[in-house]
Amino acid sequence: MKKPLILFAAVALLAATALSADLTGTWNVTVTLDAGSGTPTFELKQAGDKLTGTYSGQLGTADVTGTVKDNDVTMNFVVQGANVVYKGKIDSTGKKMEGTCDYGGQASGTWVGTKK
Repeated sequence: MKKPLILFAAVALLAATALSADLTGTWNVTVTLDAGSGTPTFELKQAGDKLTGTYSGQLGTADVTGTVKDNDVTMNFVVQGANVVYKGKIDSTGKKMEGTCDYGGQASGTWVGTKK
């Protein structure tokens, strides 16, 4: 009876690992805000559920922190005094993510990112 249970646990662990995307790398992002649009780049490094990296765009550069849980992603950075928050979903390939963003209450919109 123990062998089927161990086999099931191993398969479940492998499936969970396969579903966890690694967001480490360069992401080209298209942002559409109520105040305009832009195409920033994110250089991300993922360690477990933690994200770190750099935002580079029209507003300059900033250090990024964030989290990944299942297919949910959150990224935060401060640029020109505004606390910026990107929230979104990672697709099943791990090569695309999209969601909503808020630039410190000054502008909000949507974004789509593709891994380079």
